[in-house]
Amino acid sequence: MTQAAATFSLPRDSLQAHEISQRLTRFQRRGYQRYLIVRQNVDLNFFWTRRWFFIAMLVGFLLIVAPTPDGLTDEGQIVLAMSVVATILFVTEAVPLPTVPLLIIIGQVVLLKVDPTKVAQSLMTDSVLFIMGSLMLAVAIVKQRLDRRIAWSIVQMTGTNVYWISFGITAVCGTLAAFIGEHTVAAMMLPVGVTLITLTSQDPKKVHNLAAVILFSISYGCSIAGVATPSGGARNAIIISYWKDLFYDPLDAESRRYLMDYLTWAVYAFPMFLIRLPIVAAILVFTFKPETTDMSRAVSKLRTQVIMDGPLKPSGWLTIFIFVLTILGWIFLSQHLGLGVIALIGVAAFLVFGLVRWEDINSGVNWGVVLLYAAAISLGVEMTETGAAAWVASSFLSLLDNIGAGSGLGFNAAISLLTIAVSNTMTAGAAVAVLAPILLNTAYAAHQDPLIAGFVTAISSAFGYLTPAAQPAFTIIYASGYLKGRDFFKVGMRMMIVSVIILLALASLYWPFIAS
Repeated sequence: MTQAAATFSLPRDSLQAHEISQRLTRFQRRGYQRYLIVRQNVDLNFFWTRRWFFIAMLVGFLLIVAPTPDGLTDEGQIVLAMSVVATILFVTEAVPLPTVPLLIIIGQVVLLKVDPTKVAQSLMTDSVLFIMGSLMLAVAIVKQRLDRRIAWSIVQMTGTNVYWISFGITAVCGTLAAFIGEHTVAAMMLPVGVTLITLTSQDPKKVHNLAAVILFSISYGCSIAGVATPSGGARNAIIISYWKDLFYDPLDAESRRYLMDYLTWAVYAFPMFLIRLPIVAAILVFTFKPETTDMSRAVSKLRTQVIMDGPLKPSGWLTIFIFVLTILGWIFLSQHLGLGVIALIGVAAFLVFGLVRWEDINSGVNWGVVLLYAAAISLGVEMTETGAAAWVASSFLSLLDNIGAGSGLGFNAAISLLTIAVSNTMTAGAAVAVLAPILLNTAYAAHQDPLIAGFVTAISSAFGYLTPAAQPAFTIIYASGYLKGRDFFKVGMRMMIVSVIILLALASLYWPFIAS
């Protein structure tokens, strides 16, 4: 009994009580205790959950320190590296997406040595004001419950099946976006889509796939119709201007074909919208497989809510009146005032007439999305100014000559893929502005039709489907909070492949026929 007591030590044995072995040396015991402390205070799983962030940073570092290719400036190499890193972070969502624009801003100042004031100025462009104003207008529409009435009008035409609702939303958005601009339509229809989703379930996790189908129907409806007419997007007006500046000669009657009018553009491009219209809904339903294929319950709730709201109140009519005036302003005054300023005028009118409170706007607008789009535009500006975009274009076209794809179907496929790649890193208008002079002149030198090459470039610029920041319509629906970055990549790859195939078929079969 005395011997057992002698071998017992309370401090020593209490330290060994939870150890794997009581035979550990003092050094091993201290190391094990430190490991337990570290494990309790440091989340070792952090490095695994943020692995794509570290991978993206490593890829960016390797691209920056790699030898600079001929014809590319050091600044251009840094911009391209930043674009690759941003794309990886967009797709993998390794960090909260509003973190990505912050990193882009930091990179412009630290890596590119751009003056901070210049970076700040590049963030607040008219396009960014438009995105911000559009999201504010959407809050006002929801506040007056007009989203319910628009949603009810759509489901009355389509029925309750998810595919036909998706098709109906795509058709409505596309028909409007073909004439008044996809930005406008996306902002107007976002509350409608959110209404249909929330009436199905208040828990976003339970209806993620359904939400993806409904919201992507809005964005893709806007996107596929934005190329149908000249008024559908800035890219269209830019390519029309280049045709006239580069190829029209008043003394040459044959060159009058490069003076593109509204109707002729629609004859060329409108089939691209009509063919993809039923395909969009099919791809969305197949890709996301919604939790329910019949929305009868949601539609019943929607009908009840519309009935309970009663006739449209004077405030509702005033909201419609102001919004219609805003749309007319976008159509007729945007060249003088800008889309963004007109949107802010509409928001100011809503606030002045008490149709919405600032507290509602402040809580209803996803400010991180506004910053996301602002940084994407700013990075696109740097790609242009550093010559990175032009270098990518010229390098790609040189590669075409080496592999024998400098004409015909191979040429059209190549300029389409190049435009798509650039459009996923900057706005469609900026991509066309940078690439069109190079591609059109290359087409002329290669004895290809610059008219067809221009249509391929303009339409392909609308295939930026891979990230939330690739298109304003995508940025707007991302603001709803229902979608993740990988959702855009998941469906975007399929939609992009189908779109390219249809585009090349039109370029090979339909356009040469009507151009002759």
